[in-house]
Amino acid sequence: MKTSKLCTLVSAVIIVLLLSACDGTKDETPPVANTETAENQMTSAASTDEKVVTPPSSEAEAQADTPQFKTVEWTDLMPKEDLDALLNPPDYINDIADGSVEDQISSQVQNALNAASDDRYQQALVSTRVKSEMDGQAIRIPGFIVPLEFNDDQTISQFFLVPFFGACIHVPPPPPNQIIFIRYPEGLKLEGLYDPFWISGVLKTSLTENAVATSAYSLEMYHYEPYAE
Repeated sequence: MKTSKLCTLVSAVIIVLLLSACDGTKDETPPVANTETAENQMTSAASTDEKVVTPPSSEAEAQADTPQFKTVEWTDLMPKEDLDALLNPPDYINDIADGSVEDQISSQVQNALNAASDDRYQQALVSTRVKSEMDGQAIRIPGFIVPLEFNDDQTISQFFLVPFFGACIHVPPPPPNQIIFIRYPEGLKLEGLYDPFWISGVLKTSLTENAVATSAYSLEMYHYEPYAE
């Protein structure tokens, strides 16, 4: 991983985070009275002007079962310690020149060095730490799609969602706690990798590793839409 590029990458993460914008209660079906007392209960309700509750329609039930998605930013997924470390990089990061030996270290070697380092900044770059309170949350988040599995007509069934364009493809991946793995059997048609989307679903703190990147979160997707503020 190119260290100077990582600095730019981190800045890109923070900039793209600015893209982020910004229950219904299910009606209860009243208990069904038994045959012997139904007539008496209806008479009593009428005499005391009580409102007779009707069962919810199937459409209302379906709406009540749909999660209310809360719009979040990518920084909401990152523990404060990691975020503070990335926002305050050490001085030596700016001292590495483009094209230098240090700048040419492969990403595999750099990751190994990072893992063994006591440098809090380097640890944050590869952190799989998550915010446990985000597990099970219904969220809506903007991002770019990195295809992982698709069929002959380019319909994507598995992908990583990342906070900035080109992550994991043209530039090194962001920290794992800034990547979300999504499996979508219904399939998603993507016109271009540069198109951002709003993704809504239920977030899970689940580690996924493959040759492309490692993600610390996964998401059960309910729906998606082109990004617009």
